[in-house]
Amino acid sequence: MLKVEGLETAYGVSQVLFGVSLDIGEGEVVTLLGRNGMGKTTTVLSIMGVVRARGGSVHMDGKPISGLPSYRVAKAGLGLVPEGRQVFPNLSVHENLVATAASRSGKGAAWTLERVYRLFPNLQERRRHYGNQLSGGEQQMLSIGRALMTNPKLLILDEATEGLAPMVRADIYASIEQLKAEGLSILVIDKDVRALTRVADRHYVLEKGRVVWSGSSAALSDARDVQHRYLGI
Repeated sequence: MLKVEGLETAYGVSQVLFGVSLDIGEGEVVTLLGRNGMGKTTTVLSIMGVVRARGGSVHMDGKPISGLPSYRVAKAGLGLVPEGRQVFPNLSVHENLVATAASRSGKGAAWTLERVYRLFPNLQERRRHYGNQLSGGEQQMLSIGRALMTNPKLLILDEATEGLAPMVRADIYASIEQLKAEGLSILVIDKDVRALTRVADRHYVLEKGRVVWSGSSAALSDARDVQHRYLGI
């Protein structure tokens, strides 16, 4: 579904990505792992067209999306849950969700308010509250729901559970498992390797802007040296 080849990105004279390649198949959950500052978010922003890559290519469903503005990348079927959630603070939960509603996947059941509320019952209870009145966990649920309302083919979650309480993290991972069961392709950036190996199919590890390891959940669980050297576990 998504194929990234040889991605190179820089901020001014400082190069961050050095030939990053990865792919995500239909219905797969794939992770991008690494310590802070290794290029994970830059990879996501380059895929989404928020940051313009200097080299490499990105294809979605076999069609090139490299160099397109971010709104056209979104229309190609990519939905982003950004780092820091970035919900609209002066809009209600209901307004945050309907503001992004679109039908782009072209298959399966469309994401509607009712369906998002079934996935996250807390949001329905808080639907009249403003974005800045929500807890961090509720804001993350809202950010995921907002991305789902675009009906993406591929959902990207950048720092999916950062700063959340353990019970809320468990709820987020449960929602990822449910979305996977429904056949949605997902790219996850997070630090909880144990939880990620339970839900994800494959993993890519970044070190200083390069993919230094990739493999299955079983392989990552067994690769204690990789976890220690590149993930600090």
